[in-house]
Amino acid sequence: MTDNEHEIEQPDERVPKRVIGTPAPGTPMLGQAEAAEAAGQDVPGVTLQDEAKARKAEKIVALCFTITFFAAIAFIISYVVFQVGTPDSTGVSNMALGASLTVAVLGLAIGIVVWVRMIMPKYSLIQERHEMASDEPDREVVADTFVQGANESGFVKRKLLRRTLLLAAAPLGLVPLVLLRDLDNSNMPGAKFNKLLRHTVWGEKTKEGKPLRLVVEGTGQPIRAADFNSPGGILSVVPEGYEHDLNALAKATLILIKFRPEEIKGGVNKNWIHDGIVAYSKICTHVGCPAALYEQNTHHILCPCHQSTFDAADGAKVIFGPAARPLPQLPITVDDQGYLIAKGDFDVPVGPSYWERGDAEAEVRMKGGQA
Repeated sequence: MTDNEHEIEQPDERVPKRVIGTPAPGTPMLGQAEAAEAAGQDVPGVTLQDEAKARKAEKIVALCFTITFFAAIAFIISYVVFQVGTPDSTGVSNMALGASLTVAVLGLAIGIVVWVRMIMPKYSLIQERHEMASDEPDREVVADTFVQGANESGFVKRKLLRRTLLLAAAPLGLVPLVLLRDLDNSNMPGAKFNKLLRHTVWGEKTKEGKPLRLVVEGTGQPIRAADFNSPGGILSVVPEGYEHDLNALAKATLILIKFRPEEIKGGVNKNWIHDGIVAYSKICTHVGCPAALYEQNTHHILCPCHQSTFDAADGAKVIFGPAARPLPQLPITVDDQGYLIAKGDFDVPVGPSYWERGDAEAEVRMKGGQA
């Protein structure tokens, strides 16, 4: 047996542990400026920060990163706690989400700015013009500069900065995942809100089990069909019993228009009118403004916000402007006393279009919206 067979392999020297985001082992942990300072030398064009001020700034940066952490956690909690379902609750949810995310991003931004301006060295640089293509020595300089910048940032030296930065970044990384979960519209709070957008109170009944009457907006007076008999007349009406319910009126407000029989075109559902009286949603299908300006001679309904124009005599079809679909028509009739009442809800969702409206229309029709 030879001597080599009796030799025992010696373990390699212990490899230094590498911290995430730091240069590879063996690379000097101090930047050029800090290394020169340690050797008692000066580097032209470089000014090191005062260490006492740098330590104070380090605490400020750590505080900002900690605020970012708690604000990001608050965003996630707000998303779960503040459910949507009405315009009011949606406003509260948006306020909580917006405020917490603003504080999180602002805290992170302020922390990074203070880090760069009050901790890292200051350089006086002169940039000379050169050819666009870089040669190998230039690339090596860029790589060395990158490593030097990583060292001078203090990411390795200043543990408090490193740890609070990672702490702040952790919940911020979860924020997009929380928001992307809304793409599953089957069980999220946003899906409940979308379902509420598909229906109005016109599909409900009174305490006595009777259909809702149409009453004049502002006065609450019910309307007899016999009293609304002037062709070209227009009224703004709301559902009886909901005159002061702003959430209900945001979707259920109507305009009534009286036509002569020969003026009504094919776009109007004649089974949903009574004695030439047609009821359309007052909520513009563009962004939800009240479309209540009416030209009697042309039978045009005009939205004053963005000039969307609808042909009231032809099913409120869009003839001009950014609106993408007609104003929904409400089926109406009269009760045994001659007052105008709703036969049921709209057959399609009212107001601006949204990305689930196609499914919404199908659901309304399946539930008897065309009654």
